[in-house]
Amino acid sequence: MDFARNFRGILATPWEAISLGWCLHLLAFALVAFHCLRNRREPTSALLWLFVAWFLPVLGPLLYLAFGIYKVPAKGLHKHKADQRLLAERRALEDSNLALTYWRSVHETREREPDSVEARELNRTMDSILDEYPLLGGNDVRLLLNGTEAYPAMLEAIRGARHHVHLQCFLVRDDSVGREFLEALAERARAGVRVRFLYDRFGSTHAVLSGLFRRYRAVPNFTLVGWTQANLLKRQFQINLRNHRKLLIVDGREAFAGGINLHAENRQQGERLPIQDYHFALRGPVIQELQFVFLRDWYFMTNERPDALLKEEHFPPLPACGSALVRVVNGGPSSRAEVFSDVFFLAMIAARRQLWMVTPYFTPPLDLLHALRAATLRGVDVRLVVPRINNHAYAGLAGRALYDELLDSGVRIYERRPPFMHAKALVVDDTLAVVGTANLDVRSLRLNYETDLAVYDATFIETMKGVLQQEMAMSDEIDLAVWRTRSLRQRLMENFCSLLSPSL
Repeated sequence: MDFARNFRGILATPWEAISLGWCLHLLAFALVAFHCLRNRREPTSALLWLFVAWFLPVLGPLLYLAFGIYKVPAKGLHKHKADQRLLAERRALEDSNLALTYWRSVHETREREPDSVEARELNRTMDSILDEYPLLGGNDVRLLLNGTEAYPAMLEAIRGARHHVHLQCFLVRDDSVGREFLEALAERARAGVRVRFLYDRFGSTHAVLSGLFRRYRAVPNFTLVGWTQANLLKRQFQINLRNHRKLLIVDGREAFAGGINLHAENRQQGERLPIQDYHFALRGPVIQELQFVFLRDWYFMTNERPDALLKEEHFPPLPACGSALVRVVNGGPSSRAEVFSDVFFLAMIAARRQLWMVTPYFTPPLDLLHALRAATLRGVDVRLVVPRINNHAYAGLAGRALYDELLDSGVRIYERRPPFMHAKALVVDDTLAVVGTANLDVRSLRLNYETDLAVYDATFIETMKGVLQQEMAMSDEIDLAVWRTRSLRQRLMENFCSLLSPSL
C-alpha cells in the first residue's frame, strides 16, 4: 500500500506521467539501439528496427524482442551441432548396421553426374555446398498438382504402411483435411505401425489452439511433436527459425515432398478452385536422404535414441526405379553459408537460354536480383510468375516494388490470376529443376528450415516447363510502360512494404 501511494505521488500531474513515459521510451529505444550496434547486422535491417522502436513506443521494442533479436546464428548452430551428433552416430554404426552399410554403398554406387557439360559444371559447383547430399541416380519423381492430386496419393500410402510413417508439415489446420490425415495416422498407429508426426507450432497455431493434436496424444505408437525454438520460460522470445519442410516417408520405400500444407483450401471443393501448389511423389535411393532429413529434425526436438532412429527398417534396400538424378537441397540457419541463396545464385548464373521461376513471395536479396538482371543481359529468357493477389498483402506489395528495375532489364513478369498460387519452382534451360519448399524471400533463404530437390531429368524438366507455361497462360504479363502509370499511392505503399523486406 505504501509503495502504491508513493508511486501515485510520483505521478502527481499529467506532465510528470508524460515525462516518465518519455524516459521509459528513450530507455527502451536506447536498449534496442545498443543491441543493434553491439551485434552487427545488415544496415537496412538495423535502420528498420531503429525506426520501428522509435515510432512505435512500447509496441516497437516488443516487436524487436520477438522478431528482431538476431539469435539465428547461435540457435542455428545449436541445431547444426545436433545434426552433427546424429551424423557421427550414423558413421559409428555404419560398419555394424546392415541398413547403414547399404546406405553407404548407395552413396558409392548411385552417385552420378549429369550427361551434358553445362549440367556437370553446375552439379560440381553444388558439391561443395551440399557435400552431405550427393546427386543420386535411379529415381522416379512424379508431379502432383495441388491437394486434389496429392492428398489421395499421400493417404493411400499412409493407409498401406506396414512399419512406420514419418510425416512433417509446416501448417496443419483443424479442418476436413487435417482431421482426415490425423485419423489415417491414428488408425495405422492403432494397428501397430510406428507413427512420428512433426509439425511447426507457429505455422499450425490453428490446430494447436483448437486442440486437434491433443485428441491423439493417447494413441499408442503415435507421437506428435511441435517444432519451436521459442520458450518464454527460458526468456527465448524469438519466433523465427520455423520449420517449413513438408515431408512424408512411408516404410522407407516411398516419399512425398513439396510445398503443400494440410488444410482444406488446397483441395477442390465444389466449384471453388484449390490453392495452386506443387507436391512430388518419389521413389528410389533419394528417399534415404529424405528419411535422414526427417530423422535429424526429429532427433533435435526429441532426443530419441539414435539406435532407435538409425535402424534397418528405416533404410531398406531401394532398387533403381527411374531415370531422374536427384540431389536433396537441405538448408537452414547455421554457421555455414546460406545454402539456398548459393544454390539459387549458381542456378541463375548458369542459365544460358531460359530461366523460369514461380514463387508466391518474391523479396530476394540484392545478389539474386543482380543475377536475374545479369541473365537477361546475357540474352537469357528470364520469366517470373507470382500471384496477383497475395495471401500476405505486404509481401506482394514489397515484391512489386522490384518490378520496375527487373522489367527495365528485360525480365518478363507474370501475375497469376486467382486462386492463390503457393507453388515454388525454378527451371534452368533443359538442365535443372529446383522444386520444394523454399520461397525467393529472406525468410526462406535465411530464417527457415527448408528442403528442396535439385532434379536433372529431361522428362521431368519438360513436365515442369509445361506446368509453368500453363501458369503463364493463367496470368497477366506486366507491361513496363503501363506499370509506370500506376498511382502515387500505390508506389508509396509498395516502397513502404519494401522497407520491411528484411523482416518479411
